[in-house]
Amino acid sequence: MTRNNKYIVLMAVIAFVAAIAGVIVGREFVVPERPVENELHELLHQELKLDAAQHAKIELIEKRFAVRRRALELELRADNARLAEAIEAERGYGPKVGAAVDRSHAAMGQLQKETLEHIFAMRGVLRPDQAARFDEAVVKALTAADR
Repeated sequence: MTRNNKYIVLMAVIAFVAAIAGVIVGREFVVPERPVENELHELLHQELKLDAAQHAKIELIEKRFAVRRRALELELRADNARLAEAIEAERGYGPKVGAAVDRSHAAMGQLQKETLEHIFAMRGVLRPDQAARFDEAVVKALTAADR
């Protein structure tokens, strides 16, 4: 193997090791916190020991909410597009931008309200002992300092 080839192989090995190190660092230190929804979902389906009837009711609640959440998320995307158009048109904070921001905030607020209604609907399926643990998880998720 020529000196040039050895250099290329060495650089490839260094690049590979650097890539692996980057992945490890990214996964350990840069990965964002799991969303509250994931934590509550895990609690519901893995830790609270739901019976079959509870599982069925919660699955139905989750399916209905998934459809509604998707619709609200699409509305937020459309609001963001209208905001971008308003910014492009006005090149500053004018009446169109203000109206677009207000509309976006209304959609965000609606999503938050319907998310809470969804959480309370799931809570309504739980036994008192399960509901107490669920409540603790919700409060903890909403008051965590690093969120």
